[in-house]
Amino acid sequence: MISDLIHFIDPASASVDGIVALGGNLSATNLVRAYRRGIFPCPIDEFVLPWCCPEQRAILEFKDLHIPRRLARVQRQMRFQFTIDQSFEAVIVSCANVERKGESGTWITPQMIRAYCELHKKGHAHSVEVWEESTLVGGLYGVDAGGAFSGESMFCHRSNASKLALLHLIEHLRRKGLDWIDIQMMTPHMKALGAKSIERSEFLRRLSLAQNRNVDLFKTD
Repeated sequence: MISDLIHFIDPASASVDGIVALGGNLSATNLVRAYRRGIFPCPIDEFVLPWCCPEQRAILEFKDLHIPRRLARVQRQMRFQFTIDQSFEAVIVSCANVERKGESGTWITPQMIRAYCELHKKGHAHSVEVWEESTLVGGLYGVDAGGAFSGESMFCHRSNASKLALLHLIEHLRRKGLDWIDIQMMTPHMKALGAKSIERSEFLRRLSLAQNRNVDLFKTD
């Protein structure tokens, strides 16, 4: 319904912590509208839901990707198997439940899980799965923002599994002609792989250019 649509202020002019809206219906429609404008939800808990487009945006340009020697060696060993969009719900639930050093709780609330699973069913949210035989040991998920990819979260139950999921995703996106991904907020893990922060205006410019290519990043060739 039109009444459920969130009014997002222009992300280019957002000031306080990049917040462009507060609250509203966490629906697939609002999520698609948000990501295509460079906006993402950043819930504080099940009841407080800011929508943000921060002044500094973290991205990873594939030309800057740094693969440590140990990770490259593990990649060559082909210990794991990789799939795309085969177990989205299991991936997002694992991302919500995995313990992270220095963190308590998770921003991936039950409401978020329901919303992104619906977004996945509609073809906008995607996952990479890492398998050890029939056991899911790592993965990541994110959103196709109309031709640009916005990464959300990753998890691993085996050493390097989440990093290998990212490398698998990058190879997939490269084949589609993309040369960068949005990682939203910088982390030490992503910085070590070559990620950098850019101004919001530059991010929005890159987002628009990627969308103008009109490529479905996950359409089966």
